[in-house]
Amino acid sequence: MDPRIEKIHAAADYVTGLITGKKPEIGIVLGSGLGKLADQIEQPLVIPYKDIPGFPVSTAIGHKGNFIVGKLGGKRVIAMQGRIHYYEGYGMDLVVLPIRVMMTVGIKKLFVSNAAGGVSFELHIGDLMIIKDHINFLPNPLIGPNMDHLGPRFPDMTRPYDPSLIALAKKVAEDQGINLKEGVYVGGTGPSYETPAEYKFYRLIGGCAVGMSTIPEVIAARHAGVPVFGISVITNEAHDDYAEDYVNDGDDVVTAANAAADKMTGLIREMIKRL
Repeated sequence: MDPRIEKIHAAADYVTGLITGKKPEIGIVLGSGLGKLADQIEQPLVIPYKDIPGFPVSTAIGHKGNFIVGKLGGKRVIAMQGRIHYYEGYGMDLVVLPIRVMMTVGIKKLFVSNAAGGVSFELHIGDLMIIKDHINFLPNPLIGPNMDHLGPRFPDMTRPYDPSLIALAKKVAEDQGINLKEGVYVGGTGPSYETPAEYKFYRLIGGCAVGMSTIPEVIAARHAGVPVFGISVITNEAHDDYAEDYVNDGDDVVTAANAAADKMTGLIREMIKRL
């Protein structure tokens, strides 16, 4: 058997063995500083990544490295309290392993979130941006022999982010008085932040926000036909007109993400409730 498939099933079997009752139907990925949503999950079962066979361990700032299984918005969910990044030195098979494990466990929809820099001049610190599309500068996680039981060799990416989930998010935001933005997410490898010239380039090619994650997870989910909703919390203004003494700081990103987390938490919880 393909060793990648063996690793997926070993990890999924371990997680499934700890879950009692109904299987999770919704997966959630919580990015930098956005772990607060995990605190809203009722009857939580915490599964540390380090305890799961063959699982990578998250080392990024603001990523605790746990699966949290429980109820949110009246639905059974499994949330990643911290994700795995390519810049941590893991191969793409390991970056998307948690997504494939969640799909094997049984999720039918995936919510992904991240902290991102606002490349668009219309985005400001604390804004929430629905991801309507993306531009990928990360290695594609589907490179290599195709795992036919998961999906086709050449999956369609015309609608990587589900239109019905986007419409639901807009309705919930309107009801909650949240001002949602919408745009294109650009994913790069990191871990260095981008240069001003790169920010300008991303804006010129249609990017609105930039980060170091998310897209591989979305590709893996869409390969398997799982609908995805994506949202970015804008934690810094990634423009090319900085003051001379300006620097990007990882701790500041987490702080800004935490400040906006309440809005995002309420939005996602209500979206799940209405599904």
